[in-house]
Amino acid sequence: MFVYVKLLSGFQKTLIYKVPQHMLGLNLINKCILVPLRQKKVAALVTEHVSTPKTGTTFEIKEIIGLKPFPNDGQFHTFVEKASSLYFTNPLFFYQKLRHFLKKRKQDPLPPSTLKDTPKRNCLLSDEQSIAAQHIKQSLSYNKFAPTVLHGVTGSGKTEVYKEAIIAAVEREKSVLFLLPEVSLALQFTQRLRTELPSVVIYSFHSATPPQEKKLVWHALLKSKPILIIGVHLPVLLPIANLGLIIIDEEHEAGFEEKKHPKFNSKYLALLRASVYKIPIVLGSATPAIQTLYNVKTKRWPLFNLTKRFAGEFPVITTIVLPAQPKRRSSFWISKDLELAIDACLKEGKQAIIFLNRRGYSFFVQCKLCGFVIECQACSVSLTAHQENGKMTLRCHYCNHTRLMPSFCDGCKTSSDQFLTKGIGTQQLVEILQRLFPTARIARADLDITSKKNLWVATATAFERGEIDILVGTKSVTKGYHFPGVTLVGVIWGDLNAHIPVFNAAENCLQQLIQVAGRAGREHSESRVIVQLMTDHDMFKFINEIDYLTFANQELAEREATWYPPFCRLAQIELKHKNPSFVEREAKIVAAWLTKEVENFIDPVSILGPATPAIHKIQDIEVRHIFIKAQHFSTIEQLANPLQKLSLKSSLFITIV
Repeated sequence: MFVYVKLLSGFQKTLIYKVPQHMLGLNLINKCILVPLRQKKVAALVTEHVSTPKTGTTFEIKEIIGLKPFPNDGQFHTFVEKASSLYFTNPLFFYQKLRHFLKKRKQDPLPPSTLKDTPKRNCLLSDEQSIAAQHIKQSLSYNKFAPTVLHGVTGSGKTEVYKEAIIAAVEREKSVLFLLPEVSLALQFTQRLRTELPSVVIYSFHSATPPQEKKLVWHALLKSKPILIIGVHLPVLLPIANLGLIIIDEEHEAGFEEKKHPKFNSKYLALLRASVYKIPIVLGSATPAIQTLYNVKTKRWPLFNLTKRFAGEFPVITTIVLPAQPKRRSSFWISKDLELAIDACLKEGKQAIIFLNRRGYSFFVQCKLCGFVIECQACSVSLTAHQENGKMTLRCHYCNHTRLMPSFCDGCKTSSDQFLTKGIGTQQLVEILQRLFPTARIARADLDITSKKNLWVATATAFERGEIDILVGTKSVTKGYHFPGVTLVGVIWGDLNAHIPVFNAAENCLQQLIQVAGRAGREHSESRVIVQLMTDHDMFKFINEIDYLTFANQELAEREATWYPPFCRLAQIELKHKNPSFVEREAKIVAAWLTKEVENFIDPVSILGPATPAIHKIQDIEVRHIFIKAQHFSTIEQLANPLQKLSLKSSLFITIV
């Protein structure tokens, strides 16, 4: 008996090995084994059993060394196969990713978080919390896929419900996955839950987890110990023999999707895993995804509402359309109402968050004489201005190319005195606020800061301690943080993302605004949120989060009328090549092939494109998109699988949107 294997190291060729006598009769398909390779023992995945080698094998075939230590998770291989089909990739990808997670590599350890421990709450749960917690605990014994949606307003104590469910699962000797959309949130929750759940063994497993802790996780999994694992993308891909519950907090967040192909989404993989393992899964959010609420309606997923804040009161929300306002003396971007509100907040010794979903100094730089915009030579985007070490620099936020601000316009050669900076970024906003409030302690929390985990932990700690008065932040500050001293949130250019040409722009924009507004007044009876807009829109009347479900129902009606998810399945086909003529031509070939293939389909299918995306070049790679809208995923599979076998020079990727 022989087996063909793929090495987990990523070596492309399939290798053959002999099955030793003591392993005959074992089903080794999709099992991880150790095999000899030159002078080393390496890990491999078995892909095929054969009784005799294929023709042409003339070399001596070596024997398998043995099975690689692997948690006794009998459903893991089924899950991987289904996940591979969902993301149109080889099962080997997931095993290689698992190997990469566990491989020891040098990294700078994060300092322990010094955020103050959340006070232990010994009070009884509210009736709403108790009902939700009891339902989830009961579902632990169902032995079936049991999703529960927890729609809790910001500050309503969703975590208290999670804690009840975690304790119940661990008491049943079950392990729990707790997924959050950001590493810094995972760090915060790990510290908090280790304090508040001393009887539960808790591990983190994410990009900031030290290698030694990952090894501890693996050893616990090998022994099937009941543990809680907290992370973002990685935990859902771990083999866990006694997995009994999955919790996804901030389930609406796009942060659960990987940035690189295959762009797997941890939330969708978690739902798939819960269905394969027949276990409960909890999806919690103050702003549940439209798709999730659709499943509540159509699949009867249980929905529990937490309508009251655990402490504090909801903020008073004001929207201001800037162009309709009188001209400001200090800055166009800070209305008089917001300026007065910040001043009052500081005088009361409270804190403010000023939210702008844009980092840098300004959006782009343009010559006012000839209209020339300075762009990145490798990407189809304008360069963003930054102030760095007293110098104005220009940076591409896709390839990180950086250059000094030029002295002359590349278009008409006029002096840089004629340059205009368009829009506003976080750096410029900090400068404006420092001029208005010279004694205030102001810090930034944009991607330049939050991507440096040590710096972001230090900034969040200082803000939580009251050592920062105003935090100017981008989307990271919208994600579930509890800053008790915040009584004012100001939103600059709140409609910035409302008009992006994607079908779910309104949903994403409103969710972000509600989430950032929810940082105000979590432990105070009086707080304010001021949302500044360039243009008004119906969605902004729903920023009061109590009305979010009304917005969701309206959005569902619009999606149904235009046949967009969740009323159809949407797949994005992405073609990439350095040569724009190649990718342009082959995108047309793919679109034509798809159009012809669907002519005889009974179920409705729509092919859109090819289209040139707004950002059509990144790091000298040209991109084209084609979209498939279909009633069922099986239809997309039927088209996508043969599509990947077309002879193309362009790289082709398929993602379910």
